[in-house]
Amino acid sequence: MGAMASALAVTSYPHIVHTPGVRGGKATIDGTRIAVVDVLIAYEEGHSPEAIRTLFSSRPLTLAEVTAALAYADDNRAEIAAIFAEEEEWEARHEQWKAEYLAQHRPGR
Repeated sequence: MGAMASALAVTSYPHIVHTPGVRGGKATIDGTRIAVVDVLIAYEEGHSPEAIRTLFSSRPLTLAEVTAALAYADDNRAEIAAIFAEEEEWEARHEQWKAEYLAQHRPGR
């Protein structure tokens, strides 16, 4: 039973929450509206975890919150990839809508 229990163990991220109605239910840092993907993007842009602590305006993050967000992102790659895919799809639809709108409302038309 011990091996089965450890295989079924769920990793806990004490600083990461999913709150319905906050950032679309995406994983966020507890007590903020800062999404895990926001921290990941900042990290991928070259910001150090120490710099990310003060990058967002809501409040300074602790280093533990930043590292928990990065660990969560690494451990939940499929969820993060789905978020990025959803955002890319939304951007594509928005660009299409904008092009259609501008074509219909072009001056002299």
